[in-house]
Amino acid sequence: MSLKKPSIWMAFTLVILCFFVLLVVYPLFLIMYQSVVDPVNHQLTLDYFTKFFGRKFYWSTLVNSFSVTICSTLLAALIGLPMAYLLRSYKIPASKYVNILIVISYLSPPFIGAYAWIQLLGRNGFITQLINQLPGIHFGGIYGFAGIVLVFSLQSFPLIYMYVSGALKNMDSSLNEAAESLGCGAFDRVRQIILPLVMPSLLAGSLLVFMRVFSDFGTPMLIGEGYKTFPVLIYTQFMGEVSTDDHFAASLCVIVVAITLFLFFLQRMMAKHYSYAMTALKPMQPVKAKGMEKIASYLFVYGVCFIAMLPQLTVIFTSFLETVGGAVYTGSFSLMNYENTLFAKDNSSIFNTYAFGLAAIVFVVVLGILISYLTVRKPSMLTSLLDTLTMFPYIIPGSVLGIALLSSFNSGLIVLSGTALIIIISLTIRRMPYTIRSSTAIIGQISPSVEEAAVSLGASEFTSFRKVMVPMMLPGVLAGAIMSWITLISELSSSIILYTQSTSTLTVAIYAEVIRSNFGNAAAYSTILTLTSILSLLLFFKLTKNEDISV
Repeated sequence: MSLKKPSIWMAFTLVILCFFVLLVVYPLFLIMYQSVVDPVNHQLTLDYFTKFFGRKFYWSTLVNSFSVTICSTLLAALIGLPMAYLLRSYKIPASKYVNILIVISYLSPPFIGAYAWIQLLGRNGFITQLINQLPGIHFGGIYGFAGIVLVFSLQSFPLIYMYVSGALKNMDSSLNEAAESLGCGAFDRVRQIILPLVMPSLLAGSLLVFMRVFSDFGTPMLIGEGYKTFPVLIYTQFMGEVSTDDHFAASLCVIVVAITLFLFFLQRMMAKHYSYAMTALKPMQPVKAKGMEKIASYLFVYGVCFIAMLPQLTVIFTSFLETVGGAVYTGSFSLMNYENTLFAKDNSSIFNTYAFGLAAIVFVVVLGILISYLTVRKPSMLTSLLDTLTMFPYIIPGSVLGIALLSSFNSGLIVLSGTALIIIISLTIRRMPYTIRSSTAIIGQISPSVEEAAVSLGASEFTSFRKVMVPMMLPGVLAGAIMSWITLISELSSSIILYTQSTSTLTVAIYAEVIRSNFGNAAAYSTILTLTSILSLLLFFKLTKNEDISV
């Protein structure tokens, strides 16, 4: 009896599964193990969890994180929902560019927004100085809870906007017109028809905002001051200069993983429960606003867009201002900040960002194409498991993944700590889901008969995949890869854990310069990163031949 020869697709599946088991499952399992094992006698213990929940100093950071996250999510929804509705309902001049600016404000790292708002509304910020010149007013800056919520809300509302905008794009306007013909007013139509129809998208976007804000480390670290959040506690316990505790940090990681996994499955459950199909037989067409509607719409859309872009404009502007000691601006324009960063002899962060990013993108594209093809065309229990594993790094906070990788590969048979490879691996597995999802959507649009025709002409399955499927998929895959590229060059949470002096990236350099109060250098680095994101986004629009991004 002859055994069936294993196919090349089974080999690919097993190799990629081993890759994710080694670099995702094993590190997370080790973190879970460290959280419940005493390092001295190696016995099981819950002392670390008892320590966290038994002391207000620790558990209050979790309460702080939930407070910030809930307020930021609600405020982001209150901004993103009307922005999407107004831009879909009314003819707003330059709406295409407004959309691009909104997306740019989202793709910029949140901690850059925090740094920029320090420049504007910090104790010595430009706007703060103007406010304090008014008689009887003393404004101490936006540090703490209010500042964190401001930064997160303005940085996150574009995600709500993109989800709701996509839902409105697929909505049949005849429902709205029927309600209007029955005497329903504009406000009642929005409340009773449009809002319920876009509610699934609004909830999906809100949950993603919640997960993103809850796990963010950079913003509360820069602008929180005494207001500590949970990700900041994790970082200080693992990387702090005084009294670090790896096992306690591991227990904190387990808590945050449990919370984010709960939120992820809640999102999946709500998406299934509230999902329904909308066929836009008569899509919404923007109409010309009149009277007060026109004034209110223009003021809201342009006002929100300006405030959202203000951090980027501030960063670019201040990068050309001369500084004394890096922190005090003289008011004169100069290129000294770029001389101090671009031409510094010991500066490798710019080169590292592009080199690590390009290396990660190669892995992202190759693995993304293979994983999406395996899950769609070769469905099995193994490929389903693989699809689930690829989503884990997207769900888990970057700081947790960084701690897990560093703990797992700091000693033993495989030592990766301090190398460029560990950062490239982190960037690859963190940002791969973007490319996998876009590739999966593209494969679903390509008929299997195309491959079958190639096989019937004598080509092997792998040859058909390589010469037929890959070229057909490539434009869409590259578009997804560009989105992965924009997000991975902006990654801070894992990089701040894994970097060394020789492997520092732009985000780490920006963070370090802000901590040292070298605001001029930070502005120059931030401008380079912002311009890179803008150029990448414009390339995305060119490849997709689309003028907006909606989900």
